[in-house]
Amino acid sequence: MASKKKVLIFIVAYNAEKTIESVLSRIPHSLVKKFEIEVLAIDDASHDQTFEMGIHAKVSLNLPFPVRILKNPCNRGYGGNQKIGYHYAIKNSYDYVALLHGDGQYAPEYLPNLLAGFEDPSVSAVFGSRMMNQFGALKGGMPIYKYIGNKILTRLQNFLLNSNFSEFHSGYRVYSIKSLSEIPFTLNTNDFHFDTEIIIQLIARGLKILELPIPTYYGEEICHVNGIRYAKDVMRAVLQYRIQELGLFYDRRFDLTLMDNNEDKNIQQYQFKPNGITPHSIVLERIEQRSKVLDLGCASAYIGAHIQVSKDCEVTGIDLYDGGQQNKIARFIQHDLAKGPPEIEYNKFDYCLMLDVIEHLPSPENFLNKLHSYLEKNHRIQLLVSTGNIAFFTVRLMLLLGQFNYGKRGILDITHTRLFTFSSLKHTFEQSGFNVIHVKGIPVPFHLIFKNSQFANFLTKLNMALIYLSKGLFSYQIFIECQPNPTVNSFLASAESHSEKKIVTF
Repeated sequence: MASKKKVLIFIVAYNAEKTIESVLSRIPHSLVKKFEIEVLAIDDASHDQTFEMGIHAKVSLNLPFPVRILKNPCNRGYGGNQKIGYHYAIKNSYDYVALLHGDGQYAPEYLPNLLAGFEDPSVSAVFGSRMMNQFGALKGGMPIYKYIGNKILTRLQNFLLNSNFSEFHSGYRVYSIKSLSEIPFTLNTNDFHFDTEIIIQLIARGLKILELPIPTYYGEEICHVNGIRYAKDVMRAVLQYRIQELGLFYDRRFDLTLMDNNEDKNIQQYQFKPNGITPHSIVLERIEQRSKVLDLGCASAYIGAHIQVSKDCEVTGIDLYDGGQQNKIARFIQHDLAKGPPEIEYNKFDYCLMLDVIEHLPSPENFLNKLHSYLEKNHRIQLLVSTGNIAFFTVRLMLLLGQFNYGKRGILDITHTRLFTFSSLKHTFEQSGFNVIHVKGIPVPFHLIFKNSQFANFLTKLNMALIYLSKGLFSYQIFIECQPNPTVNSFLASAESHSEKKIVTF
């Protein structure tokens, strides 16, 4: 027989002397037939006899599983207490940890139902929802103002997180220990919105959350949550995460790449953005059929592969990392652009792409000088270049407020070595011998954030109207088209050739 899965039933308790024994007694004894069970209850420095009543219940109830009762010497907060319990579960190699509340608000009798959710191996967490059965929460005694507040907050959170949960605010949860080990939950708040932050982390990590219906029970327990403050904290956390996804804010809580020890997983993974007004959509519009394209910094060839198929082009990609590009484009060359452009035959190309590349180079000026020398005899080639606009109004606002945070993507991507405005980017290319023939401001990629919705269309149009008023202030990215100017050497050669012809005719 396969060994039983180890389950820690973790009870957070605060001033629960009247209910802690009942909660312990109601944990189904039948669980021991299928799981190896231990119960851990942590009294968060209560002002009553919660700890003593827990010890009494442990002795008197004759439970079929071990029970451990602890008491924090000082109050750690709802989130802080959970951190201790989850650390205990990870440290002792449990498979799952189930969260119960010591006030009896969540029915222990439903633990077998929630644990059964892990029969699907793809599930990382199972949440008990009071909102899955219509009006069930109201019938169970949930005050009408809490019911409405729960619905409104959940709707807003679903919209901002692109999720579809019936409830974000249930405290009845079971987590796989593997999933907890993959998220930085110890960085979360010690307050009540800890539950929201851990959901955000699970979503950001791409882990599957399963909801199952549970009954609602409101008894004589005292609510320690300030509803207005809680709602504000919840929305602040969700907005911080969403803004971080835009590259306008950074907080280690929501940077899940830090949990990966494999360096290959930490390589920046950019997304293909063909919808809306983006560098990718502009490139797809500009490049002509059956052209030869050089993609400098091609990453996983997400744009090159699309160009090759949709435009019948021959694409050559250059990048430091081999991400399987060979199967997507005509040719891939592994090369570190930080050392300069590779020595290849540049004369055959019609277009050269540098999309979100120049900001990563340690010396853009040296790179462009060398690239220009390679393009000396190919004056027809068009360079299509994009980079972030460091003068974007949100960055200016952050500086005004004394904030300047690098992040995992966006304008202040932590891997960026140089930052540009419209004028500094144009100046850099012109002084390297290129003629900048077109400059365009790019809006925020709302279609990536809001999934090609009408709302994304509206925001894009609004952003473009603002860019028309002030390109430097409201452009999220800069896009330029340029061509190499003839070099002094080519002017000399031209003069010599022209003079020789004159002499012959003379």
